[in-house]
Amino acid sequence: MAVPSVDAAGIKAHPTGARSLRAHDSALQAARELLAEGGLAAATVDAISARSGVSKATIYKHWPSRTAVAAEAFGRIMADALPMPDTGSAAGDFTAHLRQVSNFYATQPVFAELLAACVTDPSAAPYFRTFFLAERRRNMAMLWQRAVERGEVDGGIDVEVAQDLLVAPLIFRLMTGHRPLVSGEADKIAAAALSGLLRHPACLTANEKRGSAWLPTATSSPRPSPPG
Repeated sequence: MAVPSVDAAGIKAHPTGARSLRAHDSALQAARELLAEGGLAAATVDAISARSGVSKATIYKHWPSRTAVAAEAFGRIMADALPMPDTGSAAGDFTAHLRQVSNFYATQPVFAELLAACVTDPSAAPYFRTFFLAERRRNMAMLWQRAVERGEVDGGIDVEVAQDLLVAPLIFRLMTGHRPLVSGEADKIAAAALSGLLRHPACLTANEKRGSAWLPTATSSPRPSPPG
């Protein structure tokens, strides 16, 4: 039996005729409904098939696992729930966006369930990255580019790093529960990420810059303190 092909991102190739596309959309809609009703545990292939009328064999032609179906369906849920803000300023846009994301994570336990499930189901992880994560990062990149064009942020900062600094604290808080996911906390995270942590980040002395070379890396052993 031939192994189904996958693309560079790890997404399984599937039939693309009109009938197949209708089946694909029907299965995704059923998965969305089941996720809303009972979380990831409710979105089994059996339940998706029963709800959508799409056979289990067809579902497995389109996705490698139930977690993969759920990840793609959940990406559509978040896309509908989080429109991109346009407040007129970078600070306003990113603060509003982090408030939206914080509230979404706090009220959508499926997100944490999918994160955990993708660890044990590697075939589903590409679907989470492609259909959930990639769309969110494209939208945040648009906010960043808009801020660069306004001259409000440093265009030399890698947009991927900027996004990680803004959003990663929310995911960390979701997974550990050490701080709440509320608007006030999202505001603090946005302010810290956009303002920086150093009092004068652009005014490092020559000695401070040289000192950074003595920091240990992941592949090196710690060096002794520099002389002097």
